[in-house]
Amino acid sequence: MIAASKAGASKGKGSGSMVAVLAFCGSVVSLMQTLVVPILPDLPRIFDAPAEDTSWIVTATLLAAAVSHPVVGRLGDMYGKRRMVLIILALMVVGSAICALTGSLAWVVFGRALQGLAIGVIPLGISIMRDNLTPERLGSAMALISATLGFGGAIGMPLAAFIAQHAHWHALFWTAGGIGLLDLLLVLFFVRESPVRANARFDLVGAVWLTAGLICLMLGITKGGSWGWGSAATLGTFAAALVLLPAWGWYELRRRDPLVDLRTSARRPVLFTNLASILVGFSIMVMMLVLPHVLQSPTSTGYGFGLTMLEAGLILGPSGAVSMVLSPVSARISRRYGPKVSLMLGAVLMGVTYIVSVVALDTLWKIVLTSSVIGAGLALAYAAMPDLIMRVVPVTETAAANGLNALMRAVGTSTSSAVTSAVMANMTITVGPLTVTSLTGIQTAMLIAGGAAVLGVLIAAFIPTGQSVVRTLTADPADAPARSAA
Repeated sequence: MIAASKAGASKGKGSGSMVAVLAFCGSVVSLMQTLVVPILPDLPRIFDAPAEDTSWIVTATLLAAAVSHPVVGRLGDMYGKRRMVLIILALMVVGSAICALTGSLAWVVFGRALQGLAIGVIPLGISIMRDNLTPERLGSAMALISATLGFGGAIGMPLAAFIAQHAHWHALFWTAGGIGLLDLLLVLFFVRESPVRANARFDLVGAVWLTAGLICLMLGITKGGSWGWGSAATLGTFAAALVLLPAWGWYELRRRDPLVDLRTSARRPVLFTNLASILVGFSIMVMMLVLPHVLQSPTSTGYGFGLTMLEAGLILGPSGAVSMVLSPVSARISRRYGPKVSLMLGAVLMGVTYIVSVVALDTLWKIVLTSSVIGAGLALAYAAMPDLIMRVVPVTETAAANGLNALMRAVGTSTSSAVTSAVMANMTITVGPLTVTSLTGIQTAMLIAGGAAVLGVLIAAFIPTGQSVVRTLTADPADAPARSAA
C-alpha cells in the first residue's frame, strides 16, 4: 500500500507541466504539415522548377510522417519514449535550419522530410503520459494531446500565411526551427522518461521492409493525381505496395520480436479502431481542402467569398480552438460511457454536419459553424482512439500501437486528399479566364466526407466492450515496470 501511494505521488508530481509541454509539442509538429500551404502557388517561381517537382516539398513530409509513426513508436518502446521525442524534435530543428539556409529544391525537400518525422511526437507523447500519469489524469491528458492534431493544423494556415505575406519565405522555416528548439528545451526540463521498456531487439529488416512498402503505398496515393491514375508509375507503386506489405506481414508474424505485433493489432478492439481511424481521417481532411477553397474562390463562381488565405485561415481558426476546448468533455464522455461512445459520437457529428453543409455554405457564419462542429467531432473521435488502443495492448507496446493507429489516420487523410482533389479537378466550371471547381464538385466532396464518417460510425459499432478490456484499463499503471521486466 505504501509503495502504491508513493508510485501515485511520483506520477502526480509535475504532471500538469508535462502534459502542457507535450500538448504544445503536438501542436507544433501538427503545424509542420500546413507550414508551406500559403506559398504552394509560388514554389515553381521560387525554385524555377515545374510544379510537379516542387510538389515534393509536401510529398516528402507526408512520406516521412507515414514512416515515422510505427518505426519511431517501436524505438520509443525499446530505448525510451522521451529520448525518441528529443531525437525527432532535434531532426525537425535541423530540417527547419536546412530549409531556412538554402535555395536548393533538393535540400528543401530533404529538410521537409526531416520535419515530417516529428509527427511521431504525438503517439510517443500519449504513451509517455500513460506510463507517467495516474489513471484519473490520463483520460483528459490523452484527449488534450489528441486535440492538438486539429488545433495545430487550424492555426498553421493563418500563422504561415501571415509570415509569408510579411516576410521572405525563409522566415517560415526560421520560425519553425525556433519553436522546435523551444520544444526541445521544454521536453528536457519538464518531461520525465517513461519507466516502461520493451526488452527486445529492434527489427531493422522489418523497419526497412515496412518503410519501402509504405513509401510505395503513399507515393501512389499522393502522386497518382499528377502522374495519372492509370500511369505506369502509379500502377507500379501500388503493385509494389501490394507485394511488399503482405510479405512484410508474413515476415513479422514469424519474428520473435516484431516491429509491430500483428497478432495484437488483429484483435477486434485494435483492428476496428484502426479501420474507423482511416475513415475519420479521410473525413476530416475534406474540410481542410474544401472550405479554404470555398472561402478563397472568387465571388463570380457563385459560391466563393474571394478572401485571402490569411482571412480564410482566420475564419477556420475557431475549429482548432473548439477541438482544444472540448478535449476535457471528450475525456469525461469516455470515462462515463466508454471511448467507443466518444468515437461514435464524434463521427456522427462529422457525418451529419458534412451532409447538412451541402446546403449551408452560403454565408460566412454557417462556414464557421460547420468547421467548428466538425472540429468538435474531431476532438471526440481522436481523443477516443488512443484510449481504445491502450486498453488492450501490452504496456511495452503502447508507442508502437499508437504509432500504427496514427499511421492509419495518415493513410485516411492522404487518401482523402487524392480523392477530393480528383473530384474537385474533374467537376469544374469556366468563370471568365478561370476554370474552377463547380458547386456540384464542392457538394460531392462534402457528401463523400459525410459518407466516410457514417461508415466510420458503423465500423466503430463493432468495437467490443467487455470485462477483459475493462480489467486491462483498470490495472494499476504502477505495476507497468514490473510487468515489463517479467
